Amino acid sequence: MRIAGGKRSALYFVLVTIFIDAMSFGLANPVLPRLIMDIGKVDVSQAIAITGAMTVTLASLQFFMGPLLGNLSDRYGRRPILLVALAGLAGNYVLMAMADSIALLFVGQMLAGIFGGTIGTCQAAIADLTAKEDRAHNFGLIGAAFGLGFIVGPALGGLLGEFGQRMPFIAAAILTFISFAFGYFKFPDTLRPEDRRAFNWRRANPLGAWQSMRSMPGMGPAILVIMLWNIAGAVYPLTWAYYGIARFNWSNGMIGLSLAIVGFVTAISQAFVTGRFVRRYGERKAVIIGMAGGILTHLGYAFATQSWVAFVFLIGFIPQSLVGPALMAIVSSRASADRQGEVQGMAAMAQGIGGIVAPLLITPAMSYFTSPVAPFQFAGAGFIVAVMFALVAFGRFMSLPRSTVNASKLEPAPLIH
Repeated sequence: MRIAGGKRSALYFVLVTIFIDAMSFGLANPVLPRLIMDIGKVDVSQAIAITGAMTVTLASLQFFMGPLLGNLSDRYGRRPILLVALAGLAGNYVLMAMADSIALLFVGQMLAGIFGGTIGTCQAAIADLTAKEDRAHNFGLIGAAFGLGFIVGPALGGLLGEFGQRMPFIAAAILTFISFAFGYFKFPDTLRPEDRRAFNWRRANPLGAWQSMRSMPGMGPAILVIMLWNIAGAVYPLTWAYYGIARFNWSNGMIGLSLAIVGFVTAISQAFVTGRFVRRYGERKAVIIGMAGGILTHLGYAFATQSWVAFVFLIGFIPQSLVGPALMAIVSSRASADRQGEVQGMAAMAQGIGGIVAPLLITPAMSYFTSPVAPFQFAGAGFIVAVMFALVAFGRFMSLPRSTVNASKLEPAPLIH
């Protein structure tokens, strides 16, 4: 692993931050469906619809905040943006622990959307520290850290959820605050002063980000693929817990166990498979193999009828884990050093768009086909919608010029003044 400037400790902090962030999110995930059902006095299909509306709220704010946070981190560095994001997320978990109405849960999701820039800022820090040829590997380490967090978080969240729906949120708040304190005292900024640039409001909004994206050759099509793939992948955080309840009648503990296994498979794959695969076969083949595996996995879950089958299909997360790091390496390699935050903001904006579209299509499909008015019960409806978007993403990626996809071998686009 080659790291610019020898800042290996900064890389380790980034990975620890991602681990704690994922663990905190994973703590809350197993209990949120039943918390919504208890607070709102609603059934599963109604709770799915509420979750979809909450996700649209979060994603809409991420859409607007992504370019802003990215450009601010290019101006002031990664450290202050990361610390503000962590502090905001800690406040979100405190609010979620205290919420006694659906409205307050929505406010919590708004805070998560505003301050949910931790991943993007960490990815920009990785780009600061890493040579181009190693970025896919190190972006994979971010995925591994996230996966490890999902091993511990959901398992612990499912366990804590047995003692009360609020306990996981309290634990998440404490862990996020610990991450903030660690960063405040130990994290050096990774963006060199000479690589910083003036902040420009025209580039720090979605329209300005779109115009800036068009100035970088090959960036727009790659960002579009990220958006489409993100819509397909959203089926897991949007519906997994509800899917487990509706299809298999899983308890909080079983939901937590399944998410922990997802985290384990993802962590192992991204720590030991992604980097080696990309170095040997390239980013293009990594995305192709990963998307093909993801499409097959979505189809498997759509029609699974037994819990053991659902657990067997978790192996599909191995190829899927190739896609994200390879795509992020592609887009990162298209930007100069002083625009890495901006590029991560573009990716966050694309993910925000995906987060808006997915709940409007995936959750209504599952909500309808698990409701009493449906002509037949089909808890896998959301996965069918996901397959459609995954196929479009695959087709769009295959249509990209090979020179655009093999971005790690190209020089960064010139800086637009």
